[in-house]
Amino acid sequence: MSYNASDSLPRPLPAVTLDDVRGAQKMLSGVARMTSMAHSHHLSQLVGTPVHLKCENLQRTGSFKLRGAYVRIAGLLPEERAAGVVAASAGNHAQGVALASSLLGVRSTVFMPVGAPLPKVAATRDYGAEVRLHGQVVDETLAAAQEYARETGAVFIHPFDHPDIVAGQGTLGLEILEQCPEVRTIVVGVGGGGLAAGIAVAVKAVRPDVRVIGVQAEGAAAYPPSLKAGRPVSFPQPATMADGIKVGRPGDVPFALVRNLVDDVRTVSEDALAGALLLCLERAKMVVEPAGASPVAALLSEPESFEGPVVALLSGGNVDPLLMQRVLTHGMAAAGRYLSLRLRLTDRPGALASILGVLSVADANVLDVSHVRTDPRLGLTEAEVELHLETKGPAHCTEVRTALREAGYTVID
Repeated sequence: MSYNASDSLPRPLPAVTLDDVRGAQKMLSGVARMTSMAHSHHLSQLVGTPVHLKCENLQRTGSFKLRGAYVRIAGLLPEERAAGVVAASAGNHAQGVALASSLLGVRSTVFMPVGAPLPKVAATRDYGAEVRLHGQVVDETLAAAQEYARETGAVFIHPFDHPDIVAGQGTLGLEILEQCPEVRTIVVGVGGGGLAAGIAVAVKAVRPDVRVIGVQAEGAAAYPPSLKAGRPVSFPQPATMADGIKVGRPGDVPFALVRNLVDDVRTVSEDALAGALLLCLERAKMVVEPAGASPVAALLSEPESFEGPVVALLSGGNVDPLLMQRVLTHGMAAAGRYLSLRLRLTDRPGALASILGVLSVADANVLDVSHVRTDPRLGLTEAEVELHLETKGPAHCTEVRTALREAGYTVID
């Protein structure tokens, strides 16, 4: 199709149909895996209905992005393939374009932000793309990629705003219906909207009774105001740990489909995202990036509001190890599993050992201790101890605080 997302909004927008999605599914045969569906006993108990996890984090390149990228590049004319393709991405789209191009014998150039995680940069190169680092934020990277396309004639591969991309991502909807025919609700993360739009096209054409619910991070929720306005509007300065759905404006093509076919778009907090990532790791044994865990975050936030059986789509697993470390710590704190506090005490020999004795009896695991004696806030004979503890949950946190206070310590959270 000839639609260019950089053009002004076309009238009418190109339609994406069930036939387009089925054609994409045939095209992806032998290229994209039919990823597994896993039942979650823990989430099923929480929600009160069967919950299944569609494990697209186990897809080639670690996310669903390969599907749309391959369909888009495979549909190029011979002269367009000869000119090569270019993309801009901080991670998943970059890897999807790189692998799809290599499989199709097309030269690819991928612009990535200067601060992109090194594992994602290395993986994109390993899949065969020429990587160019440019800009501090994705908007600057995107502008550089579009300028490169104008100068060289390379075809710009948009991450979500093209009918072929939407059709490719929609193949996940057909897989979900095949693997879980009894499904009543599908929950999917939303950034620009290509994935949710594609799934909705496929699912609503075959099973109009199935609800499709989109999930956005509160700090990057462009769809709720856009849906209210009836057109895509920009979200100022999106900020979230879920970089896979940190998009400032919905795509024109997916927005029209989301508006007509997706039943609801909800938002989740950063705490919910962190807790969902931790749950996926501990209970489902799945490494999932924050964007991929957003459907689980929605289930944790409003468990009683989903008609089951439910399928939650884990859309990607490409999480930077340093981010994973920070998010897990945040998730443990949000779940009451990680407690930080300060104690005011009399500075005398053996004082620290006494505190550790109280914590041992309370069965709290000490992760880190910091001892401060010189501070204008402290009296001449006073000291402060900052403690970082691993606990068993909110009730245990309360027990630890109570034990310390009963031992005579002043507790400052």
